[in-house]
Amino acid sequence: MPPDLAKAALAYDEAQLRNDGPELTRLLADDYKLVSRAGTVLNKSQFVAHSTDPKVKLLPFTIEQPLHTVWSDGAVLGGKVNYRTVDHGKEGAQWLLFADIWAKRGGSWRVVYTQVSTAKAP
Repeated sequence: MPPDLAKAALAYDEAQLRNDGPELTRLLADDYKLVSRAGTVLNKSQFVAHSTDPKVKLLPFTIEQPLHTVWSDGAVLGGKVNYRTVDHGKEGAQWLLFADIWAKRGGSWRVVYTQVSTAKAP
């Protein structure tokens, strides 16, 4: 994986863990879309609002079975995660498969699309 993409991917994961709206806004393309496991589609502003809700906290995670496909100006980075949260004081966890589609635009990597689905626990 190119070092600049690896750095952007790490920054994206860390921004989600910190509920960091400005960093998420920087790393997501303006035309970003997320297809959730519930079948809903969120745009960039909806995803940032959801990810920065002070009553919801994403807990640290490890990407298992990583999936990486990289070409000169794009990439698919994904894998399986135990998605653990504290939502309005209640802990929850669910195994998910995700794929983040990255595009290099204007010399910087941006997430343009994410798809999430439910996965079987190991």
